[in-house]
Amino acid sequence: MRLPRSSAGWTMAVFGVLALLLGALGLIWPEAQLRMLGFEVPAVRAPGDYTGTFLTASSMASFNMGVYYLLAVATEWRPFYRFTVWFRLVTFIVFSIAVLSEVAPGRFFSVAAWEGLGAAATAVALWWDARRPAVAEPSDDPSAGPGPVPAADAVH
Repeated sequence: MRLPRSSAGWTMAVFGVLALLLGALGLIWPEAQLRMLGFEVPAVRAPGDYTGTFLTASSMASFNMGVYYLLAVATEWRPFYRFTVWFRLVTFIVFSIAVLSEVAPGRFFSVAAWEGLGAAATAVALWWDARRPAVAEPSDDPSAGPGPVPAADAVH
């Protein structure tokens, strides 16, 4: 896999790798994931407690999201980068409300903060990349000339 080619790509790659790894952790060792988030891990779960089922589903979603983010980085899919900024801000708001309304423990705010800071970092990186002059990408075709290269984020 290629390294990211832009500042925004790096922010997406970091989030993608962490989402993939934390999703895998939740699938392999769910108790560790629950403890990291500040949730209790009782020795025995009561009948009808579907915490494990929900954790499996959310961990698989996190794992998949990590793959999607890394695919976007590999293809430098900038519209996806912009899309994630808005939805990560929505996630920040929803998770913050969950903590403030005591639906989730206080440590869960770290997830909200991660989403909000990640959205801000990607937004700033997109802005920064749009201001930088374009850099020619190396071509796999030796007969291809350098040719014009569009700005990193010229079309909004």
